[in-house]
Amino acid sequence: MSLDPTGRNRIALAATCLAALMFGLEISSVPVILPTLERVLAASFQDLQWIMNAYTIACTPVLMATGTLADRFGRRRVFAVSIWAFAITSLICGLASSALLLIIGRFLQGMAGGAIFICSIAVLSHQFRDGAERGRAFAMWGVIAGIGLGFGPAVGGMIVALASWQWVFLVHVPLALMTLVLASAGVRESRDPAARHLDLAGIATLTVAVFCLAFYITQGPGLGFGSVASLAILAVAVLSFIAFVFVEKLNAHPMFDFSVFRVRNFSGAIIGCIGMNFSYWPLMIYLPIYFTAGLGYDSTVMGAVLLAYTMPFLVMTPVAQYLLHRHGARTVIPLGLFTIGLGFLLMRFGSSAPQASWLTMLPGALIAGMGIGLTNTPVTDTTTGSVSADRSGMASGIDVSARLIALAINIAVMGFVLVQGILAHLREALPSGIDAAGLRTLAEGIASGSVTSLADRLPGVASDGVLHGALTQGFGWITLYGGIGAWILAALAFAILSPKRKARFA
Repeated sequence: MSLDPTGRNRIALAATCLAALMFGLEISSVPVILPTLERVLAASFQDLQWIMNAYTIACTPVLMATGTLADRFGRRRVFAVSIWAFAITSLICGLASSALLLIIGRFLQGMAGGAIFICSIAVLSHQFRDGAERGRAFAMWGVIAGIGLGFGPAVGGMIVALASWQWVFLVHVPLALMTLVLASAGVRESRDPAARHLDLAGIATLTVAVFCLAFYITQGPGLGFGSVASLAILAVAVLSFIAFVFVEKLNAHPMFDFSVFRVRNFSGAIIGCIGMNFSYWPLMIYLPIYFTAGLGYDSTVMGAVLLAYTMPFLVMTPVAQYLLHRHGARTVIPLGLFTIGLGFLLMRFGSSAPQASWLTMLPGALIAGMGIGLTNTPVTDTTTGSVSADRSGMASGIDVSARLIALAINIAVMGFVLVQGILAHLREALPSGIDAAGLRTLAEGIASGSVTSLADRLPGVASDGVLHGALTQGFGWITLYGGIGAWILAALAFAILSPKRKARFA
């Protein structure tokens, strides 16, 4: 017996919401297990960065390609293939026996995750034709995605406490199969007979540019930023980005139509996208390390504490929507970025308090979470609402790409700043006889969370207090970096965003 259209739509909505939940969980639950991965997989500090960065970098080209493939071969079909791919790659991650295998698995999982994310948007857009019904569907989808991001740390901590780190990945296998069943029952097949060709040149050049820049920042300290190898990697990144701009301007149907940046509200909102992923989201990678190695909390407590960082994101979303409609993007987006920056500076003071604990960190975490809640939805509404309806898909693609690219780069930059802060403390506190390479190795070990084991192995060189002090200083440096950066981008967004409530379409 066939389902009525309303029943099918509800099942399709359930499938896309479950897909959004998985996508969000796989971003925010993994940082909680990084200290565990450092120990059980003997992962280096760079390994931990790439375990997160592989996922975000892989999402970017897939986001741009999947929409075109879904239009051509069928949105239901591509959605189903993406779900299968996410299940298989999650299994690969859960069974990984080394950091390298996990990084490879995370890259493949990121490709699948980006595909199910963009397919979810395409399915909802074509499954729900009525404007009001579509709005309610996207609102529900956004709430569930936010729950995945918000509760990810607690879910990750609980899974590690009850089972093992592998289940942070393996749990997505049954979830993906459930999503597949719902999609098969509810999603109607649809195609676009006028589907465009893949912009392969644009996808390739942008991906190479982002990967090489992240690689240069992450591996530069070990190779030497001025070495021939490092400079060659940086040159490839720069040339690839120049090539990307060139091919997009020549393409009749580009992924990135740079003319939309002439619309002030669009450009200002993209600055907001960058600001969030310049500060708030990359810190998610390093907060668990500070809470476990710096403050001594286990995974369960750490996951619960991180809820204070992520939960305001959900609570503030309806407030942000109200303020956006009442006062406009020029008020709300800079206010959100300023609030994130304020939270970061309060976390810096909280981490350097004489008796630092989760209580001293709580005010800053809550305020930063309020800031992300004020910023996240308004930037998306502004990017898509400031261009004509026929360009909203392209605008949404630039929005998501800006977020992921900024996140990938700033995971690497924050890691570099963290190590530099630790190094500065060690140079002052330790004897001058330690060579530079040994000192950097020690600093990277501290940054990855190995404070106690390093103190036990080096009793004559460094006390536990010195190493904890180094980690605290490094953490202070990255919160200062994120806080000041968010404030600068808030000022830039305010300067760019139009003072008019309605902007001209591009």
